[in-house]
Amino acid sequence: MTAQIRAAGAPGEIRLAVTDDAGLRDYALWRPAHPDGVGDIHRGRAGARLPALGGTFIDLADGLSGFLPDSAAPGPLAEGDPVLVRVTRAAQGGKGARLAACSPGDLPPGGAPPALAGPPVLLARGPTPLAALAASWPDAPILVADAAIAARLPPALRPRLHRVARAFDSETEAAVAALAEPSVDLPGGMRATITPTPALVAIDMDGGAASTDRRAKQTAQFAANRDALPALLHQIRLRNLSGAIVLDVAGLAIRKRQALRDTIEGALARDPLRPRFLGFTALGLAEILRPRVGPPLHELLSGATGRALRMLDEWARQAAGRHGTAPALRVGTDLARALEANPDAMDDAARLSGHQLAWRLDPSLPPLGWSHDRD
Repeated sequence: MTAQIRAAGAPGEIRLAVTDDAGLRDYALWRPAHPDGVGDIHRGRAGARLPALGGTFIDLADGLSGFLPDSAAPGPLAEGDPVLVRVTRAAQGGKGARLAACSPGDLPPGGAPPALAGPPVLLARGPTPLAALAASWPDAPILVADAAIAARLPPALRPRLHRVARAFDSETEAAVAALAEPSVDLPGGMRATITPTPALVAIDMDGGAASTDRRAKQTAQFAANRDALPALLHQIRLRNLSGAIVLDVAGLAIRKRQALRDTIEGALARDPLRPRFLGFTALGLAEILRPRVGPPLHELLSGATGRALRMLDEWARQAAGRHGTAPALRVGTDLARALEANPDAMDDAARLSGHQLAWRLDPSLPPLGWSHDRD
């Protein structure tokens, strides 16, 4: 089976999965009301320059800001100078967007050249996650069940549209759900635990298959790690893990781990962001550096917006096909703010479920807590 791009609707977002005979090949979340900003072009205004950081903060539209490194700037900037910039890395992990200077020629064709002077303004949006996946998989048909998603396809992608009864089959649903879990089942009975921290992502592999292998211990451990690593490193791409990543393979003596270099580099070479394998530390930990571009999946799922969308999705699935009135929701303070900022997501939940959503703030719940209102 050739690759297929599957676009499934959920409240406030569109889940995008690329699948083929090998399973889940790529994954992305598209939140139309909350784009990550990568590729956006702004007319910004220079703010304070920080020599110690080697760059300048740039004021952007809608009260946002980003950081323009000196190496990506058009030249020296004085505070207040206008500058055209493109977002090269989304704001994530508490850090603002990363920027690079661009020119009017980088804007999409058809519009009038922007005036250089003036307040910060967004001039052009970057590609959507669907457009990015469609470019990466140019021969893949786009399978859509939801008419609202089909209407969002730009004209250039409509010839690739295939309407289906269900965009995600059960296998795709299971593979996508597994991406939210910290543990990963690997070939040969191996297992890995992924732990993001503010400084890095730590991955620990746990042996299983080698315990029943009758070969010598180190031979069995090497084979088990070699066979499991490609699947584990593919998870880095699916989850969009980025920055510093350290990996502890299972049970293999430190001096033997260098023999896994080719396996690691071969698996990473299939990632379009071209992560770099930096080698093994003195403790035997594999060091990987993957460029930060869009926010990682765990950040998208764990924040207030992500929790609110997961709640709406669960509510819509339970309410769909239900006779009578669907249960109302009680939500904590952070979820209440997220819902108020996402009216389109609540409309999606009502459309997908066939029921009007009712909710109320319950200060007695944890800020990210929620429950059905049974009053």
